[in-house]
Amino acid sequence: MLWPMPETTIDTAVRDLSDRDRAVREAAERRLLALGVRGIERLLPHLPDRSVKGVLMRLGDEALPRLREIRRQGPGRLRGRALELLVDLAGADALDEADQAAVERLIQVKLPHEHPVKLPWEAGRWLAFPAERMDDAVAALGLHDLRPVTTVLGVEATTRAEDCLEFQDARGEKRTAYRVFITPEFESWLSEVPIRSWRMVWGNSLIDQLDGFRLADVLSERCGEAHLYILDPYNSAENWYVSRDGRGVRSFGTYDYPHFAGEPLPFEAWYQETAFDEEEAAKYAEGVPDALTAADNLSVEPGLMRDDLTHGHGWLATTEAEVPNSRFRGALPV
Repeated sequence: MLWPMPETTIDTAVRDLSDRDRAVREAAERRLLALGVRGIERLLPHLPDRSVKGVLMRLGDEALPRLREIRRQGPGRLRGRALELLVDLAGADALDEADQAAVERLIQVKLPHEHPVKLPWEAGRWLAFPAERMDDAVAALGLHDLRPVTTVLGVEATTRAEDCLEFQDARGEKRTAYRVFITPEFESWLSEVPIRSWRMVWGNSLIDQLDGFRLADVLSERCGEAHLYILDPYNSAENWYVSRDGRGVRSFGTYDYPHFAGEPLPFEAWYQETAFDEEEAAKYAEGVPDALTAADNLSVEPGLMRDDLTHGHGWLATTEAEVPNSRFRGALPV
C-alpha cells in the first residue's frame, strides 16, 4: 500500500529542490515525482517555485485530468495556478470551452485600454512594413489563425515563450510552425519619411530560422518596402536592412565586410553633415551603423510608443493552418 506523504515531508522535499547538493536535489525530485497525480493539489501552492514547476511539468499529460478537475471543482485558491499549468503543459487547447471563452473576453476587455504600448528593443529582431499593406503582409508570410491580442501578450508569445512547434502534417511529413506577432499601427513622427504608418513583425524563431533578410525581401515584394533590424548585445553586433520591391537596397552589419552595402539613404547624409566633432564624423563617414537610429529614421523605433501615434491593436498568427495558436504551450500575460 502507498501511504500518503505527510505535508511536512512535502515541504522538506520542496525545500531540498533548491539545495546546493545535487544528490539532495535529485532525491527530493524523485520523492515528489513518486507522488504522481496524487501530489498535484499539494504541490500547486508552491508553483511560483521554478523547481516545483519543473516537477509538475514532468508529469506531462498524466496531470491534465486532475488539473481540469481542480479548475471545475476547486479548491478555489488553486484554480488560477491549475489554469496556468494547464496552458504550460498543453497550450490553450487543454482548456475547456468556458476557460477559453473567459480568456478571449479578458483580451477583448483590455484591448481598448492598452495604449500606450511598449515594445522592448532588447527582444532583439523585428521586421517592419507599411501599415496599410497588412493584407499583403499576411499573404506574403503565409499567416493563419489571426487573433486580436494585446501587445504585452504578443511580444511575450513570440520572443520569450514557445514560438515554434514541430508537427507532422496530414501527409505524415515533419514540419515546423512559427508564431508571429504583428503590432498595432505606429505613425512615424518624422515628416520626411514617405510612409507615415508602420507595423512590426515579431517572432524570434521565425526570423532566425527562416532568414530575416529573405523575409524582408518577401515582404517588400508584396508591400513595396520592408526592413529588418537586429540587435545582438551578446555579440556586440547590429544589423539593419532595407528592401524595396523584393530586393535589398541598403544594409549595415557589424560583422559584414564591407559593413555597408548599397547607396547611402537620405537620412544618413544628415548625420554625416551635422557631425559635431571628428569622432562623430568618423562614425558616420560611411553611413549610420546603429540599428535603432536607422529604425527611428526609416520607420519607427521600439520602446514606449506615443499614444497619439498608435492606432488599433496587434494580431497573433501562425505560419501553418494545421497549427493554430492554441497549440503553442506557455501561459501568457494579458
